Amino acid sequence: MIRPVRWSFVAAALLVTHPARGQTVSGEALVKALQHGGYVLVVRHASSPRETPDRASADPENINLERQLDVKGRESAIAMGEAIRALRIPIGVVLTSPTYRAQETVRLARLPNPRPQAELGDGGQSMQGVTQSQTAWLKNKVIEFPRGTNMILMTHLPNMSTAFPQWTTGLSDGETLVFGPDAQGVAMVVARIRIEQWPRLSD
Repeated sequence: MIRPVRWSFVAAALLVTHPARGQTVSGEALVKALQHGGYVLVVRHASSPRETPDRASADPENINLERQLDVKGRESAIAMGEAIRALRIPIGVVLTSPTYRAQETVRLARLPNPRPQAELGDGGQSMQGVTQSQTAWLKNKVIEFPRGTNMILMTHLPNMSTAFPQWTTGLSDGETLVFGPDAQGVAMVVARIRIEQWPRLSD
């Protein structure tokens, strides 16, 4: 069971409303919570054009000519990873869609020991083809709260919007849904973090 959460952004500070506890915490409080661990971060891959590259414009590693990140996507992925390390947010398990653009996001962010996970993928159909089993897997995975660290799941908008339609309206490239337990241990979204917000999260 997953319960809804209200969220808003005020000025440059990230505010998170926790309905179960009735608390509103600032970006700095969110950083401290992530530093303590126990959260599952479901991340949409960074900015990527919908067009697949040709052989001349593809990255050397993109041998299957899949969609790849653009300049904005590469820069924001690097900045996100640098911010996570600078903020000393512990990252444990990292699972990623097998697609090139998702794995490129993870690689440029230098997230530790990533493992491809078929359920996070696009089924080889880009923006289509999310199955019921993928949706069920993702819903179940966000309740596996780790101890003393945080889990990252790198995936795609259709996967996220199908599993969590109440929390994905307007979800941008690279945006993160932070899942944590409420007072009864039930999974809920406690924050949405746009990828460009990571470097100033504790402001």
